Amino acid sequence: MLPSEHRLRRREDFATAVRRGRRAGRPLLVVHLRSGATDPHAPGESAPPARAGFVVSKAVGGAVIRNVVKRRLRHLMRDRIGLLAPGSLVVVRALPGAGDADHEQLAQDLDAALQRLLGGGAR
Repeated sequence: MLPSEHRLRRREDFATAVRRGRRAGRPLLVVHLRSGATDPHAPGESAPPARAGFVVSKAVGGAVIRNVVKRRLRHLMRDRIGLLAPGSLVVVRALPGAGDADHEQLAQDLDAALQRLLGGGAR
């Protein structure tokens, strides 16, 4: 499970990540990343931890399927949150095919999207 301090909860944080961040789309999900805005070397400021949020709409499936997808994505992000700069905001939006995908397929799409956003992949 993704630790509490790494979860996005406020509407404003979701909006900031989606509107002002970079986006990488994959067949099963879209990842929005807003890199950390605070300067870790500024005096008196400590950078907040990177935080992630998830959007799984009814297009993915019924309530049970949506919750399964959210749990899988939270579990996958737990291992990957350390790759992000402190203060980063990530929103993972599941697309309709995510409800039928298995854990490995979601992991591959998430890894590919994060790699692209973090500068490791070509368009």
